[in-house]
Amino acid sequence: MSLYDLDKTIQSRKTADPDSSWTAKLFAKGPEKCAEKFGEEAVEAIIEAVKGDREKLIGEAADSLYHLLVMCAARDITLSDIEAELDKRTGQSGIAEKASRG
Repeated sequence: MSLYDLDKTIQSRKTADPDSSWTAKLFAKGPEKCAEKFGEEAVEAIIEAVKGDREKLIGEAADSLYHLLVMCAARDITLSDIEAELDKRTGQSGIAEKASRG
């Protein structure tokens, strides 16, 4: 599954019945809960990265990407929006980009 397929599925769950979809259930709990779940998954990914367990890190990274997209979708941000921001940064040094944000 591509990230765009995942994003499309997540976006489609915004109006789904929370009893029929985990993603819809997250949306029903609000953007704050979606952010909390992303934070939990990100921490789990960090732990596996530090431990050096490749397979567990892959799983946690997948969970983190999913929950990142859910969190963003809860605030009406799509993968295309994120990609457009990355495109704006192409060719710019990371140091310069960070400095421009103050």
